[in-house]
Amino acid sequence: MTYNRDEMIRGIMPTKRKHEPTFKFWLECNGNPILGRGGAQILRQIEKDGSITKAAETLGMSYRFVWNYVHKVEKVLDESIVQSHRGGRTGGGGASLTKLGKSLLTEYDQLDGYLNKILSRVKSGRQLLEDDVEEV
Repeated sequence: MTYNRDEMIRGIMPTKRKHEPTFKFWLECNGNPILGRGGAQILRQIEKDGSITKAAETLGMSYRFVWNYVHKVEKVLDESIVQSHRGGRTGGGGASLTKLGKSLLTEYDQLDGYLNKILSRVKSGRQLLEDDVEEV
């Protein structure tokens, strides 16, 4: 595929294409990935459902997978992101995000919104100027 000079300077590809730009990102701690799209989905669901078990069921994941994911992140961070409460024979247990867990999810969501806004401008063929990036 060839691009004309103006398209190359502006960094915009022609509109006749079968592919489109997309992105993936994640948060890291000391070079270790800790939160990406799937992890954010897990944390969001735990907070919404108030339970690791219910979150796993809602997401179609096993309890063990969700628990292992949370444990892996906590090990990397050396701090809890989910606070769980054990129930008795009649239930009563639950889980919620810690302050750190909420902070990570907020940071992820803000960055995701920022990057999606930039990507939508690129997809619409609008030239990104430095002012546009600062505005987002």
